Amino acid sequence: MLFSSYRLGELELPNRIVMPPMTRARAANGNVATELMAEYYAQRASAGLIITEGTQISQQGQGYAWTPGIHSPQQVAGWRAVTDAVHAAGGRIFAQLWHVGRVSHVSLQPGGAAPVSSSPLMAEGVKVFIDPEGRGPQAGEGQMVQHSSPRMLNAEEIAGIVRDYADAARNAMAAGFDGVELHAANGYLINQFIDSQANARTDEYGGSLSNRLRFLQQVVEAVAVVTGPERLGVRLAPLTTLQGAVDDTPQATYLGAAKCLDELGVAYIHVAEADWDDAPVMPEAFKEALRLIYGGTLIYAGKYTQERAETALRNGWADLIGFGRPFIANPDLPERLRQGIPLNELDTTHFFGGGAAGYTDYPLVVSDVPEPAARESSARV
Repeated sequence: MLFSSYRLGELELPNRIVMPPMTRARAANGNVATELMAEYYAQRASAGLIITEGTQISQQGQGYAWTPGIHSPQQVAGWRAVTDAVHAAGGRIFAQLWHVGRVSHVSLQPGGAAPVSSSPLMAEGVKVFIDPEGRGPQAGEGQMVQHSSPRMLNAEEIAGIVRDYADAARNAMAAGFDGVELHAANGYLINQFIDSQANARTDEYGGSLSNRLRFLQQVVEAVAVVTGPERLGVRLAPLTTLQGAVDDTPQATYLGAAKCLDELGVAYIHVAEADWDDAPVMPEAFKEALRLIYGGTLIYAGKYTQERAETALRNGWADLIGFGRPFIANPDLPERLRQGIPLNELDTTHFFGGGAAGYTDYPLVVSDVPEPAARESSARV
């Protein structure tokens, strides 16, 4: 099933293999996508769908050095070069829209201001990557520091950020993207409203589950006006506790979020499973409940092997599967999996920042169409 086609809204995907968002920290001055980034994404155009690295909707939304934005004309032009390259190579690409909220540092914020969040709560031990000497991504050198203490957003500011999301979606469509994904996972701003222990508000955005989902709902509604719901996905991390975002009743909370997104008609939910060593396994019962509640496309990502991917597809839990780190070292991952070709070794020293090394210099496999027997390979990632 992994190599069968799939219809996602108006897009016909040639396979069910997704390249999920992965921060690579190689944007140029002004947080602009570069020609090197265009080459990187075009190399991976054989994925059924590419979802870009997190792309901040405003300077306030930035939490790490050298990450790209999509809120200036120069950034839109940079991304247009990326989408043109991907489409020329036969691919399909969504932009992941990102506001980190409290997971930032004053050195990255406009005027050195405090980061913003649902509540003025610190996430102790949560670090961000900064470039205190301003050396830029080519140097590949920076510093990990504790995120700065945030301040609480007021209702008027929340409405402004909702508009920022809509403006970023408009920019994404102008840049030629096939759609957008909202990053509502991994402890970033939308997640800081959803999870109960990250949200201490007592107004219409805090307390009850419906209140904590209000910001997500408003952002989805505003972006859907721009893109259409068929070109809009949402990434959630239902049962994880990343970057200080913890919920007291995660299964109830995220089944409630899925119901909300089903009613709003978004094209897909992208489920980020825990992917660290010894991570808890997401219960099958939760996956089955999610499928019953949400009628759109479900994408799962999180240390999937080819065997696990096929199981998820056969059982109906997922429609598409994201393969993260394997795509870093294997631009032609779908063909390698299909033919059972060994995978390249990851260069972990060049994950963040730098140039072509460990980014666009991984070898590709060039071969004829395999015989049917080769298509049944048991290659694993």
